[in-house]
Parts: sequence; structure tokens; C-alpha cells
Amino acid sequence: MKFKSNLPLSFVTSLACVILLFSLSAPAQDKPGSVDGTWAWSTPGRNGGPDRTTTLTLKTEGAKLTGKVSAPGRGGQAADTEISGGKVDGDSISFLLVREFNGNSNTNKYSGKIAGDKITGKIESTRNGETQSRDWEAKRSTASK
Repeated sequence: MKFKSNLPLSFVTSLACVILLFSLSAPAQDKPGSVDGTWAWSTPGRNGGPDRTTTLTLKTEGAKLTGKVSAPGRGGQAADTEISGGKVDGDSISFLLVREFNGNSNTNKYSGKIAGDKITGKIESTRNGETQSRDWEAKRSTASK
């Protein structure tokens, strides 16, 4: 009789272990909406020059988003800039990229939606009192998987 009374408990325990095993075995990058990893996109070069590839490395800690942008600067040297004010809300991300050049500060506001291995969104910047907006689309680097 005791054997029969423990049967449902052992079934539930086994089922819980199987569910736990499957949830732990899925890598973070394969979970919907995961933003952690390295992302890249290209923009046309100035005056018809070669495309410029920008790399974005992101890491989440709860709703906080941290990382850096690495983009080619003048002379082809890559310049790394830490992002600030980064947030994650479901499949939406946002962050600021503040760059200093010759004593001037330029802030770009990035926003986007994550869909698998792609982020699509807008970059807003203000120059001379005028706000400009452009689209951006980044793809996750296969090396970060």
C-alpha cells in the first residue's frame, strides 16, 4: 500500500527534474528576446568609400543593458564607446551612445526590437537644434552563439 501512495509523488518529482533539465540546457542566445552577444551592421562609407562595419557588444543584468560600440573612426582606427542608460523591456531595448570630439558632445539615442538574431530600430540624434532619425538593423554574430 505504501508503494502506491508514493507513486504520484515520484512521478511529479521525475517530471520536475525533466523540466528543469530542459530549461537549463537551452543557451541564452536561443531564448526569445535574448540580447546578450555581439551584433554588427554596416553603413555606406563616406564619399563612396568602403562600407563601415559597426560592432555592438551587449550584456543584460535583469532590465539593465550594458555594453560597448566599436566603430571605425577617422583613419580606419576602431574606437570603442561604452553605452549608457541601457534598458531591456521584453523584446525592446534602448541605450545612449555619447561621443566626444574636439570638445563637442554628440548623443545618439538607440531603440530597437529583438527578433531572434536581429535587432531593428531607430537612431535619433540632435545636431544644431534639429533632431534626425535613421533606421538601423543589426545581426547577431554567429561567433557569439
